[in-house]
Order: sequence, then C-alpha cells, then structure tokens
Amino acid sequence: MTGRSARCRRSAVLVSVLAAALALTGLTPQGRAPSAARAAAGTAAAAPYQDPSLPVTARVDDLLSRMALDDKLGQMTQVEREALQPQSALATYRIGSVLSGGDGTVSPNNARTWADTYDAYQRIALGTPLGIPMVYGIDAVHGVGAVRGATLFPHNIGLGATRNPALVERVGRAVAEEVSGTGIDWNFAPCLCVARNDRWGRTYESFGETPGIPASMTTYITGLQGERLGAGPASVLATAKHFIGDGGTSGGTDQGDTRLTEAELRAVHLPPFAEAVRRGVGSVMLSYSRWNGAKLHGHRHLVTDLLKGELGFTGFVVSDWAAVDQLDGQPGFTAEEVRTAVNAGVDMVMVPHDYRTFLSLLRTEVTSGRIPLARVDDANRRILTKKFELGLFEKPYADRALTGTVGSAGHRALARQAVRESQVLLKNEGGVLPLDTSAKLFVAGKSADDIGNLSGGWTLGWQGGSGDVAPGTTVLEGIRAAVADPARVTYDRHGHGVDGSYTAAVAVVGETPYAEMHGDRPGAMGLDEEDLATLARLKSAGVPLVVVLVSGRPLDIAAQLPDWDALLAAWLPGTEADGVSDVLFGDHAPSGRLPVSWMTGAAQQPVNDGDGKTPLFPYGYGLGYGTQPPPPAPAPTPAPAPEGCTADYEVTGSWTGGFQAEVTVHNASSGPMDGWAVTWDPAGRAVTSLWNGSLAVGGDRATVRNAAWNGALAPGATASFGFTADGAPPPSPSASCAAS
Repeated sequence: MTGRSARCRRSAVLVSVLAAALALTGLTPQGRAPSAARAAAGTAAAAPYQDPSLPVTARVDDLLSRMALDDKLGQMTQVEREALQPQSALATYRIGSVLSGGDGTVSPNNARTWADTYDAYQRIALGTPLGIPMVYGIDAVHGVGAVRGATLFPHNIGLGATRNPALVERVGRAVAEEVSGTGIDWNFAPCLCVARNDRWGRTYESFGETPGIPASMTTYITGLQGERLGAGPASVLATAKHFIGDGGTSGGTDQGDTRLTEAELRAVHLPPFAEAVRRGVGSVMLSYSRWNGAKLHGHRHLVTDLLKGELGFTGFVVSDWAAVDQLDGQPGFTAEEVRTAVNAGVDMVMVPHDYRTFLSLLRTEVTSGRIPLARVDDANRRILTKKFELGLFEKPYADRALTGTVGSAGHRALARQAVRESQVLLKNEGGVLPLDTSAKLFVAGKSADDIGNLSGGWTLGWQGGSGDVAPGTTVLEGIRAAVADPARVTYDRHGHGVDGSYTAAVAVVGETPYAEMHGDRPGAMGLDEEDLATLARLKSAGVPLVVVLVSGRPLDIAAQLPDWDALLAAWLPGTEADGVSDVLFGDHAPSGRLPVSWMTGAAQQPVNDGDGKTPLFPYGYGLGYGTQPPPPAPAPTPAPAPEGCTADYEVTGSWTGGFQAEVTVHNASSGPMDGWAVTWDPAGRAVTSLWNGSLAVGGDRATVRNAAWNGALAPGATASFGFTADGAPPPSPSASCAAS
C-alpha cells in the first residue's frame, strides 16, 4: 500500500507537470490539438495556428515553429493507403498525405464507404500531438472513377473537342462535388499535357495537340477549387500535370524523352501551366519523362527556376507514383535520389509504399545538411498553406451533405451534355445522318453495349476494363430510348443477321480500355480483327453504314473510310453515352471540332497542326448537319511572297466573360528577321495572361513583342504567342505585324 501510494503521488505530480507543459504548447492531455470549436471561441488553450480568424501566413508560421523535424518530414511524405500497415503508422510517422492508386478500392465500393474510410484515416492524423490533418489524393481524371456509381464524364480529348471552357468548368464543379462526397480533398487532375504523337497511350488525357486548347480548359481548375481554394462547400485541391513536356516524347513513348530546345518546350508545352498558375492551381505534379535526357523529377532549372520562380507558382510540387525511385534507373530509393529530387524543388514525394526507407533517407540527408532545412521549411510552408486554405483544420471530415451527389441525376445530365458537344462528325455521305426515329436499325460492334469500353481507362481500375463495370447508359440503350419503337432496333455484337431490310446499320467499334504504359501503340494503329469482320458483315448488307468510333485518339481508318457512309468520332464518352444517340438522331446537331490532327496512316505520326503534313482530317475539322466536306482546293498559283511579316489572329476558345487566342507570326520576307512586333486593337478587352512574348498597352493599341528566344525567324519560318483576355472575343479578329 505504501509503495503504491508513493507511485500514485509521483504520477499525480507528473500529470500536473505534463498538463502545464501541454497548456503552453496548446495541446490537450490526450495529445490532441484543441478542437476547431474551441479555437474559434478563442479559448486560452487554442494555439494561434488553430485560430481561423488569423491570416493563413500567420497560422503557418506558428505551426512551423511548433513542428519537430519528424513532423516536417512526414508532411513531405505521401503514402498509398493500403501500404499503411498498421493504419496507426499514419500517426507514428506523421504522414502528411494519403492516396489511393489507380486500383485502390474499398468494400463495399460506394461513396459512403469511401467517406467512412476517409474519416477513419483523418481521425488517426488528428490524433497526432499537433493535430495536423492529412490531405487525401486520388486520380479523378474523368469523374471519381474509383467509386462505383459515380458520374464518369468524357475523357479530356472529348472535352477538348467541345471547345467550351465554360462547360468544362461546370464539369470540374460536378467532379469536385462528387470527390468531396467521398471525403477526398485532392484530385490529381487536370492533365495539361499537349499530346504531339497519337501513339502515346495517354493521348486521351490531353485536351488537344496545340497549347491553346489545354490552356483554355484550365477552367476545369476553377471548377474544382472554386474562385479561391476553400471558398465553398466542395472545394477540391486541383493538380496541373505532368510538368513538363510529357506529351512530346520521341515516338510517343510513355515516360520517354522530349527532345526540344528550351524555346520549343516553352512555346508548345508551357502555356497551359502558365495559365494554370494564373488561375491559382494548388499543386503541380511532375512528369516521369525526361527533357533532353534529364529526368524532370531532378530538374532544378525547370521546377524551381521556371515553375516556382519565373511563373510564380506558390502551391506545392508533388512527385508522380514512385517516380523519385526512377532517377537512377534502378528500383528502390537511394539517398542521392531523395536529395536530388527535394533540392530540385519536389515538396511532397508520392512514395507510395516504402515510406520507412524514404523517411530514413530523407532524415539523414537533412541532418547532414545535404538537404538544407530551409528547403524542408519551404516545402512544409507550401503544403500547410494549402491545408489551411482548404479549411481542413476547421472541417477535417467528409461532408456527408455531398455524398448524395455522387452519380446524381443533375451530374449525369451534365455529362450527357458534354458527350453531345464532344461528338465530331467527320463524314456524312448523302446526309445519312441524322437518323429518323422511325427507322429500322441494325446495331453492332463490341462497344455498342459495353460501358467499360465507352469509359476507357481510369474506370474502376487503373487500366479500366470491358464489360458492365459501372452503372450508366450505353450507345445501344441510348438508341433504343430515342427511337419511336425499340422493337425496330436489332442488336448483334458481331453483325450476324443483318440484311437489306434495314434503314441503316450502326457500328460502334474502336479501342478497348487502357491507360499509361500499356496504352502505347508503337506499331499498327488500326481497328482490330473483330471490328474489321463486323464492319465487313454490315457492309455486305448493302444498307447505309454509320460508324461510331470509340477511341482515345485518332485511329488508322483511311483504308476503310470509303466503305462508310458516316463517321462519328465519339472519343471515350463515359457513363452517359446516350449523348451519342442525341447526335445520331439530330436532337443535338454535331458541334465538336477535332482537337488533334487525324492521321492518314500510322506511318505519318507524329502529325500536328502547322507541321506541313496533310492529314486525313485537319485539326479543327468537324461537320454539322447539312454541311458537306469542302471540295478539294485548287492548286495554288505561285505568287511572290510579300515583304515583312504577317500575323494570323485566331480565337481558340471562349467562355462567359473571357476568351483565349493564338497569334502566329510569319516571316514573309526573303531575308531573316531578328525580331517582330504584333499590334491590334483590344477594344476594351483586357489581356489577363500572355505567353511567348511581352505585352505593352497604350491608347487603343496592344502590342506584343517577341520573347528573347523566338524573335529570330528565317524566311518562311513562324513563331506564335497566345493570351487570355476578359470580355467577348472579337467578331473579326485581326492583327498587324512588323519586323523590329
């Protein structure tokens, strides 16, 4: 009894001392930070970083001053959820971020389970001494593709075909609501790559082959984040990826080498990121690829000097999945890889599995001085700023009011609209389209009734999959719903049973799902044997043949095209493919335009606008109903080139309250030109962002002069710059050019 009483007295003294110490640090005896409610009430126990009335910078400063090195290193670490074994490792190692990879899932797979899972991990994070919430990332690249029942929108190549930034912003807003409904607060999207070779397996993640379309579609970022991060109930951290040049690799090889001069890299691949930074994107993900042999994850000039310095990016840079491991070309982390990546400007490392080894190496590099503590503090400042701006310290858990929006009727209606506007009519011989609702139709093809094929990769799995993988509406179901009598629609996947009694045959053919790495097509790029056999059967019936091509890129179809009466590029429409039938039956006239040049054959790759090659269908091509293909242009009569330079001003996208334009400068003289200046009348339209030149505005004239690297033009050579501006686009844009 005596010894026990002494132990009790000593324990009481220790508890009193501990309580006093915790009061000084703003922590509770249970090791948790005081609740947001107590912080908001301004109680004495609340530390400044827990006070939402203070500026974010002050809260970050206060929190940083309280963090031990382990806290800081943990914030720089992102771990795949399923690798956290036990789950308490999230707190033990002070992990700052969790993600679900492309094949990550929960059981049962629905929005509520995802929200429950998120909350469980967030509770663990909040149980650490400083109570710093985690941020949870996922690839919701065309909707929350990991969640069964979510609305899946057209992939980016289809959205690029709409040329409708305002619609894309609405899509981003809908995706933000569904992501928030699962509790997740960070989306690894949008991909702002400029796809320059359609052999690349990520072509469908690109909005288009010229920088203007991806730059204009950065409205998606505003949709995800809101006008400012954390301003609304469904504000999700957006990610501009993959910085920089991943769409320009030689041969279209995934994770390959982009061999361009810096001037070329800036002209083609930088503008979308410049616009994303202007819009306040919260995070940037680096590319696996190399630039002239140097890995992007170790490229200090591009990451720190260009992105953070020149562009003024104030968010944080995250690595791609295990990409830091790849710097030396060997599996596994090394100290040199960790040091190189962090010193280059990587703020958070997507480990994603071997976090213990990574943290050990990171700690050694910091304590030895090979990674400066100032670099660690800068990374933490960037990460913590976004967590505060997201409101995670005040509202760390899933917003259950948004869980019901996952797969909602309103979102599905928006997705159907996006599908309608993404359809590009490439051929319509004899006006076979639109179809009449009273027509007798034969429908065939492996993708006609396959939601998996229609949705593509990043759908209930990294690579996606064929079959009934998600609820939604297929093209066949859309056709049956559109006709007056569904009994007059016959379906056979392979085309067996078709005959001359049908008004028309509709073949829905194309690619099956794939994603990065597995989607590269270094060889043939045509239709598979099943598609070709199905098309041959339909053609033999002698009825008009309408082909709906489901694909993530242009395919090699020039040899088969003469046999088709109509061709509709449907891209990868997602779960609301009744938007395709809306166009087939004329409820919506086709309005999409090609965001990429359509090759004459695989051997022509790469083929891009302005490269002098003649594609099967040019960039920007798209028919409407009642529109016939233009007749072949007569051979031009040679004429002497005018002296000086010319400027072609093209509006590449518009939305409510703004537009984007590209101006191409052409040296039309017989001699070299050392510099140029382009002038136009802005008519009250304020330029808000400009790339590849310098702007001066005086009186009623706007003048752009060349940048240091794109002013020298040989005879016949071109350069370009682009800009975004407030207001409506000019009805007849024009500009004049002069050598300088």
